[in-house]
Amino acid sequence: MTEFFRAVVLGAVQGATEFLPISSSGHLMLIHTGLGWSEFGLAYDVVLHLATLLAVIVYFRDDLARMTRALASKDAARRVDRRLGWLVLSATAVTAALAIAFGDLIDRAFADLRWIGAFFLLTSAALASSEFLGRARSQGLSDLPLWKALLVGAAQAVALLPGVSRSGATISAAIGMGLDREQAARFSFLLSVPIIMLAGVKTGLDALADPQPFIGAGAALAGGVVAFLTAYVSIAFLLAFLRRHSLYVFAVYTAALGFGTLLWQLG
Repeated sequence: MTEFFRAVVLGAVQGATEFLPISSSGHLMLIHTGLGWSEFGLAYDVVLHLATLLAVIVYFRDDLARMTRALASKDAARRVDRRLGWLVLSATAVTAALAIAFGDLIDRAFADLRWIGAFFLLTSAALASSEFLGRARSQGLSDLPLWKALLVGAAQAVALLPGVSRSGATISAAIGMGLDREQAARFSFLLSVPIIMLAGVKTGLDALADPQPFIGAGAALAGGVVAFLTAYVSIAFLLAFLRRHSLYVFAVYTAALGFGTLLWQLG
């Protein structure tokens, strides 16, 4: 399989699964193991992080611009945007603290496809239970209490477990905190900006500390462009989908993937 083709496929998978609640880490591990594809190295991971980060920044550019201006202002008219900015930053701080405390341990302990299968099932359970527990949804995002935002940040840290979807964990938690599906997804996407940025910086520093051969510039560029486009489309798709539909379809998908992975590894 050519390097260019593999880079494009991995970019498409990363872009789509980063924001759909189905786990990018789990899908990428299944592809690498199932197809026998070698890793491209940390530098290519940085390319994909930057591509997906750019996609969510472009999509939510107006929201992010308003929050940034509000955080730098004391204007009472910007109170709602300022509060949302602080909720995002506070939730991110919880995620980052938990990632620093447990990230390396989790990477070593659970880098196994049997665990991936189990954590796909955990994602499925979280998505299904959020639909059941979050039936009474009346709270707006601007009214979300700080403690609830912090719990969503803690849920985001659970996605350190490979096979647990970051967007699935945060959307499920936000629905459980009283938000409707669309507002929960919006909060999840806004939360992704600082955490993907931090993850990209960490991966970049790791790449500098442990240099590895880099794929060709053309393949890396193609993979990054595809990751950006698929990420952007998946964001738009999920927001539109959740206006009319539940998360059950993603719960069924991740359950099937989890059981399939376990049968593959234990059979």
